[in-house]
Amino acid sequence: MNRILQMLELQQELNDATNGKNWEEGLTKNNKKIDWRRCIYLEAAELVESYPWKHWKNIDASPDYENIKIEIVDIWHFVMSEALRLYKVEKKGSISDISTAIIAMEGFDAFLNAEKGKELDPYVEIELVEKMIKTLFCNDDIDALVISFLTMASKLNLKLPELYTLYVGKNILNKFRQNHGYKDGSYLKEWNGKEDNVVMQSILATKSNITPEELYTALEEAYPKA
Repeated sequence: MNRILQMLELQQELNDATNGKNWEEGLTKNNKKIDWRRCIYLEAAELVESYPWKHWKNIDASPDYENIKIEIVDIWHFVMSEALRLYKVEKKGSISDISTAIIAMEGFDAFLNAEKGKELDPYVEIELVEKMIKTLFCNDDIDALVISFLTMASKLNLKLPELYTLYVGKNILNKFRQNHGYKDGSYLKEWNGKEDNVVMQSILATKSNITPEELYTALEEAYPKA
């Protein structure tokens, strides 16, 4: 329960810092339009690209499950952002109310259970992603979108405990990016031959119980110096 609330609070904090106060009205502090649903379907497309779905290219390749996890976490950033937006502009309740609603949703118990489920055929997994995209386009109800996400994440075996760890890692990485020139284009996304997401995952894998502050420091130490 606390993990859901903590992630929502971290997302609110990140959005406030990145986009400015009142981003829920649909514009950043730089007057750029915000469309969380577009963010979701484009990240979902990147998720599908992590599978060797093309019948004409790399037909014997395996799905990139480490990147699949990162893409699911990225989608979760934007699903939470859409929930935060709607709850504010429609006066549906507080961040705590969003957390309470998510915990009571269909599929949450399976999402909460850290036990790994059976592996699915990659094409079945792609269909789960596409089902979430369909929900995104065909249903404006935020609850339906969150339920669809929980179902997809659970069946792709990214349950709450691991998603929480990766989310906090990506949240800190996003803050690091913003502080190192992500908006003006000066940020380096490749660090000595590795994408920054991979570096972040490696740090999390080698340092158990790392705090957000310690992770930020570790990223600072790993970032390529000019």
